Amino acid sequence: MGIIIKPIVTEKQTAITAKKENRFGFRVSPTANKLEIKRAVQELYKVTVVDVNTMNYGGKRKSRYTKSGVISGKQNAFKKAIVTLKEGETIDFFSNI
Repeated sequence: MGIIIKPIVTEKQTAITAKKENRFGFRVSPTANKLEIKRAVQELYKVTVVDVNTMNYGGKRKSRYTKSGVISGKQNAFKKAIVTLKEGETIDFFSNI
C-alpha cells in the first residue's frame, strides 16, 4: 500500500484551500512520517512541498437503532496530512475526469 491513500475533497478542506491557495489535504498511511509524505506528494504531483502538518484521528463509536435492536460499531482511525506547496504552485485533482 502506498503512502498517500486519497486526497481530501470536502467542503471544509475546500474552504481552507480557498483561503490559502497552496494548502491541500490528503488521507495518508498511519505509519507514514512527514518526510515520506513530502517525498510521495512531490513524486506523484510534480510540485515542491514546503511544509507538512499531520493529524491522527481516533475511530468514533457509532450506534443506531433498528428493528432488530441496537447495532453498535466503530469507525476506522486514520491519519490526515495538510501539505503546503511553494508559492504559485497548485494541484488539480479533477484534471483526469
